Amino acid sequence: MASLPPADNWRYTHVGHWLRLALERFDARVMALMARHPGVPLGLSNLAERGQVGAAHLHITRHLALEGSRLTDLAQRAGMSKQAMGTLVNQCEAWGMVTRESDPTDARARRVCFTATGRAWLEAYQEAAVQAEAEMRQAVGPEVATVVAIGLEVYSGQ
Repeated sequence: MASLPPADNWRYTHVGHWLRLALERFDARVMALMARHPGVPLGLSNLAERGQVGAAHLHITRHLALEGSRLTDLAQRAGMSKQAMGTLVNQCEAWGMVTRESDPTDARARRVCFTATGRAWLEAYQEAAVQAEAEMRQAVGPEVATVVAIGLEVYSGQ
């Protein structure tokens, strides 16, 4: 990258820039681990290895409630539009990760639910995220990792 004038340097040195890069690195490592995870069904493993299951699909993994979620709720939790989430759900449904079922609380509504394949994917995601976090802790040191985690938790309002 070419040297930036000092007045422009702030665009590449603020914390949001570093957070974005860190999330991209974390998600890429999680996906690499999941592509080789023995619990991930072979079809999904191949899709992940070829980059067809990507960070956007992790939104479903992160935000779909175990008992299922309405599409609008899932989109809201992921910070996405209903249309964008619908596209991801359609792909995940085609891959056998999720299904749409009747909502027991509202006959007009449908819920997105994990299938057995989706639950295997979710378990692999948990293991991959734990390993990726352990690798991050090793890379930056346990004290820095703890401070970063606490700071991000406080900053996020959780």
